[in-house]
Amino acid sequence: MVLCSCCPGNVTAAVASIMKTKELTKQLRDKVVEKYEAGLGYKKISRALNISLSTIKSIIRKWKEYGTTANLPRGGRPPKLKSRTRRK
Repeated sequence: MVLCSCCPGNVTAAVASIMKTKELTKQLRDKVVEKYEAGLGYKKISRALNISLSTIKSIIRKWKEYGTTANLPRGGRPPKLKSRTRRK
């Protein structure tokens, strides 16, 4: 992690925008939905779990639309090689 010299403890904005983030665990996404169903707002959930507001919104939007917090398959080009061919 790269720290900004002017604000200790914070990741610089330039580095943060370049870094890739990991997916949240299913338990954490379930906790977001649980708090939402309990009546907490997006901001309160965001602060309580230390997750960005946009992430909270997207988790709840996906849950409302698909009824699940599981990772859904992503689109993309199909693999050139089948899994069996790749193993050889």
